[in-house]
Amino acid sequence: MNVHHLELFYYVARHGGIMPAVRNIPYGIQQPAVSSQMAQLEEFLGTTLFQRRPFELTAEGERLFQFIQPFFANLDKMAGELQGGQARHIRVGASAIVLRDHLPEVFQAARKKFPGLKLSLREGYPVQLEQMLQRDEIDLAFTLIERKMPAGVQSLTLLELPLVLLAEKSSRIKSAEELWERDKIDETLICLPQGETVCKNFQKQLGELGVDWFPGIEASSVELIEAYVASGLGIGVSIAIPQKNLSPKVRAVALDGFPPLIIGGMWRGRKTPLIDFFLAEAQKRARLLV
Repeated sequence: MNVHHLELFYYVARHGGIMPAVRNIPYGIQQPAVSSQMAQLEEFLGTTLFQRRPFELTAEGERLFQFIQPFFANLDKMAGELQGGQARHIRVGASAIVLRDHLPEVFQAARKKFPGLKLSLREGYPVQLEQMLQRDEIDLAFTLIERKMPAGVQSLTLLELPLVLLAEKSSRIKSAEELWERDKIDETLICLPQGETVCKNFQKQLGELGVDWFPGIEASSVELIEAYVASGLGIGVSIAIPQKNLSPKVRAVALDGFPPLIIGGMWRGRKTPLIDFFLAEAQKRARLLV
């Protein structure tokens, strides 16, 4: 039996399909190659291992996955033990801002303590990052944290940041209370997707105020929200990020009484020395931002 075929099947079964597997295999391989080798494995075994659309393991595929999973899932752990008991690879997920503006300095410090360290970066929304953590696709996430953690997930608070409205510089709005007093808010609300923490918390607080104002534009990042506000397309909901300068065309309006958002680190199970180090360095950087 071709062991490489088994490795590819492990990723296909673990991530729920060939394309998700291609995105998570830690070396370059294209979808046609994986599809071809999965067909070769099934031909060799004389059985179908999984249904393609929708993806589902067959009974034979589930049996094979359960047999090979302990070996492939523990390869990185074994490598760490053979390298002196310390893993040399960490997979970190965060928003684009964190990955671009804050993580490089943390990585520089980690590389001095852990020579030869390999870092894998994954960008995503808080919901996506939590799912990646649950699927064991990342080891550590720096993201918005809900008050209640999923089972098996632990967290460390790094910052508490206030929600703000972003308005065009020329807007006549001086305070959020002016909006709440209206019978109807005519300005378009620009927000992150409704399942995201920022939008959920904002809408929950509006409900407590008895205000109806729902997103007219959903944006994938706070940078996009700011850009659309600067273009005069509406009022945005964002986070007051320390040391981040707004566009000259945009100003922030305080949301008094709205609870702050918690930014922190999330991980599953016991902390490894690498996770512990990254969290400690992130704490140092968070204190400098306040």
